[in-house]
Amino acid sequence: MAIGGSSRRNDESGVRFSRTFTVALFLISIVLIAFDRPQARSPALAGLRAGITDLSAPLLDLAAAPVRGISNIGPYWRNQARLAEENAELRQRLNETRYWRDLALQLRDQREIYEEALNVESPATQNRIGAWTLGDPDGPFVQSRLIGAGTRQGVDTGDPVLNVYGLIGRVVETGRVSSRVLLLTDLNSRIPVMADRSNARAVMVGDNSEYPRLDFLTRNADLQDGDRIVTSGDDGIMPRGLPVGQAQRDRQGRWRIRLYSDQAPVDFVWVFPFEPMAAPEAESDAGDAPLLTGDSAGEAGVDPSVADGTETSVGGEP
Repeated sequence: MAIGGSSRRNDESGVRFSRTFTVALFLISIVLIAFDRPQARSPALAGLRAGITDLSAPLLDLAAAPVRGISNIGPYWRNQARLAEENAELRQRLNETRYWRDLALQLRDQREIYEEALNVESPATQNRIGAWTLGDPDGPFVQSRLIGAGTRQGVDTGDPVLNVYGLIGRVVETGRVSSRVLLLTDLNSRIPVMADRSNARAVMVGDNSEYPRLDFLTRNADLQDGDRIVTSGDDGIMPRGLPVGQAQRDRQGRWRIRLYSDQAPVDFVWVFPFEPMAAPEAESDAGDAPLLTGDSAGEAGVDPSVADGTETSVGGEP
């Protein structure tokens, strides 16, 4: 009976450690925690720990490889499906781009034929000049950039500056090897623009915000959200048709422009040297024409009396 009762107590209470052994384990844990600090860690212990880590890391990585493989099966096939859809979309875009390229080449050939037939010379831009940009927080303008190209490369004041997507500003100061570009968002920027769809004219005014506003727009102007805005060339300084951005309304109902150039960092830009159309020469007055003398009038087959300004009667008397 005693044996049976002792066995029942062991089954009910389970395995118990002595109080001395428990205290010893607690003290050993405190010592390990104290020596595990980087400040108090001994070189021998640190070396031993690093050695154990070096030995166990390949084994742990090998043991975890099947688990990682199984867990990556789902994301892998999802990624493959996404790549297949993206590839199909890119192929469709490529076909559309080829169509627009062929159409652009046809329109270019037609324009050249029309210009030759009408004897018209369009104010086209010259070869573009590439340059890197630098920030300029201490300049006289709030939002401007310094570019590494100047008069030695052919840059001149007023030349438009574009990045990959569209116009970013114009050159306002030139040096021999550098120039300053005033951005479209600056408070001092004023660029005449128009809607590519309806030719509605306006002036794009920078106000140091991300979206320049459209001023001097007529009340009944045909302008819609998303209209493509380009330079109009009305100022005679910039060429016509440079891409600027898209029209959109703000919370107050005013028209603003979401710039195309914001789609890429302003790191590398192109400067397009542009020579504006010269003003027509003033016509010379009729009084500035030289008068014909008697001798010269006779040589020209004109009556000398008419050239001298005297009238003769029928009998030949003055």
